[in-house]
Amino acid sequence: MMMATAVKTPTKTARKAPAGIVSDPIADMLTRIRNANAARHAEVKVPASRLKLEIARVLKDEGYIAGYDVEADGTTQTMRIIFKSRPDRTRVISGVKRISRPGLRVYARKTEIPRVLGGLGIAILSTAEGVMSGRQAQRQGFGGEVLAYVW
Repeated sequence: MMMATAVKTPTKTARKAPAGIVSDPIADMLTRIRNANAARHAEVKVPASRLKLEIARVLKDEGYIAGYDVEADGTTQTMRIIFKSRPDRTRVISGVKRISRPGLRVYARKTEIPRVLGGLGIAILSTAEGVMSGRQAQRQGFGGEVLAYVW
């Protein structure tokens, strides 16, 4: 007489990203800037990468931040972004918005570069010639991926 044995089938579980790993590092950087700016911090620290450094360079060139520098701690690099404030203690950055994201990439032709708040803000684009502001891309005749809006 044979007995039936129950065979356990493995169940699938949803995989979560390990703690500390961010799926969209640019959105993480912009969120840290937005939160620290709203809390009126003088500076914010962000894990550094080449693209993040280029975004910080564009923000500095356009006058939205006072400066940035990179601090190396062993193998990891951290970027320190120093905010700029006006004499009446209001902040220069009013808002930051991520546009192109991993789930939905947004591209703009050289003739379709978006104007932020009718020209009061900037669009940050990743072009074939590097990361630049929307105005600079329009002047040089480049289109590219619209990374973020800053106003």
